[in-house]
Amino acid sequence: MKKRFLFAALLGLAGTAHAAPDPAPLFQQHCIACHGVDRLGGLGPALLPQNLERLKKAEALTVITAGREATQMQGFKDKLKPEELQALADFIYTPPAVTPQWGEAEIRASRYEPVKPGSLPDKPVFSADPLNLFVVVEAGDHHVTILDGDKFEPIHRFPSRFALHGGPKFTPDGRYVFFASRDGWISKFDIYNLKVVAEIRAGINTRNIAVSGDGQWVMVANYLPQTLVLLKAADLSLERVIPVVNEAGKGSRVSAVYDAAPRKSFVAALKDIPELWELSYDPKAEPVFKGYVHDYKMGEAIAAPGQWTPRVTKLDAILDDFFFSQDYAYVLGAARPADGSDKPAPGGQVVNLDIRRKVADLPLTGLPHLGSGISWSYLGRPVMATPNLKEGTVSVIDMKDWKIIKDIKTAGPAFFMRSHENTPYAWVDAMMSKDKDTMQLLDKNTLEIVKTLRPEPGKTAAHTEFTRDGKYALVSIWENDGALVVYDAATLKEVKRLPMRKPVGKYNVYNKITRSEGTSH
Repeated sequence: MKKRFLFAALLGLAGTAHAAPDPAPLFQQHCIACHGVDRLGGLGPALLPQNLERLKKAEALTVITAGREATQMQGFKDKLKPEELQALADFIYTPPAVTPQWGEAEIRASRYEPVKPGSLPDKPVFSADPLNLFVVVEAGDHHVTILDGDKFEPIHRFPSRFALHGGPKFTPDGRYVFFASRDGWISKFDIYNLKVVAEIRAGINTRNIAVSGDGQWVMVANYLPQTLVLLKAADLSLERVIPVVNEAGKGSRVSAVYDAAPRKSFVAALKDIPELWELSYDPKAEPVFKGYVHDYKMGEAIAAPGQWTPRVTKLDAILDDFFFSQDYAYVLGAARPADGSDKPAPGGQVVNLDIRRKVADLPLTGLPHLGSGISWSYLGRPVMATPNLKEGTVSVIDMKDWKIIKDIKTAGPAFFMRSHENTPYAWVDAMMSKDKDTMQLLDKNTLEIVKTLRPEPGKTAAHTEFTRDGKYALVSIWENDGALVVYDAATLKEVKRLPMRKPVGKYNVYNKITRSEGTSH
């Protein structure tokens, strides 16, 4: 009998010895000060599955163990056991029991202004051409560099919020640039004075932002909560929160929001419901008719104010990853299943924003990355070209009849495609393939690949951007020990190489504010 009890006790001890540690007290002791009680972030980023979707759990475990260079994130390998480190990594990838909320009160409370509006000079504190600057986002250590586009020398470098998401957006005069981080922080930076002048947290998981063509508004697209958030560009104060819910009561994440400046409106791509929303920022916009009242007295349309009321275009498939015609009358979107699953549906659609309906199907295969498409004139007709995330193909589409002119074989699946009005070439990467170190040049007149560059063999080459005059092309070596490689856009010779920490994107002020056909909008 004693032996039986002893054996049972040993089994109990063995079970205790191998039981996974409780991560909650570990998080409270070591993480809460920087990442918040509800894992919503603070000095450090939010630690929720939605916010960590681009960080593999093994990579997160490495950060918890060893820390992150050039940040306040320390490593815990000397304080915690291996099983405790693993428990924390598992914990942050586990959804909380209660979905966290982030509404008007939280947004307003988060806002602060380190600089009083109007207190800074209206002239640049540097001598470089302010319209030929590049804003370089360095994801390797979460910094931003302001680069002189004539001398190719850094003017200023400053820390950014964790994991900036989506391209920065500029005011029409190019003085201010706005950034959005994945965990919802919106930052306004004064390029003339090289200072962050305002910040506010508009969401928990944010996709991107858009700045209105008149420079008055910033619209924020959120995954969590499922909202569009409207801010005043002058000081980032909250104007309103717009829940993204359709007539049937179904909510949706927002894939992205875009400024359609010629239309004086924002256009939102919805992730979970087959609708496209357009919200006018024109105070004189025509009323939006929301539906009909039916009772024994009347049956008339309900007119809502034209400004900020969504004009809804209903679709037969969810559209993601938009490309706009230069006049913003048409939007091209990659089709996704209407059930909201991540499995891609073949092809895409063309939607006329004036009549609010689909006017054509696009017979595209794979996973076209329309948001990285560019346009130009080919044989006297406007065309757009899109890379593909799953196939080594660039598809060239006639924007008059919406037919594919040519599918051009490339080195591999690509993420970015860029050009400029003053160059005959479109530059396309192959960063989603084994040939990730290549940059291929497509002749826009012949629709043939005419040159392959390898900026640094074995390392990812991506995201080309041009100087304002198109004379030079800047390519990113997309690595932590990366660089910007500057090419003469005519001779294709390397001119300069600047070390950078994973420069995921660089954005020329002039090309962005003039909506160059060669870059994304």
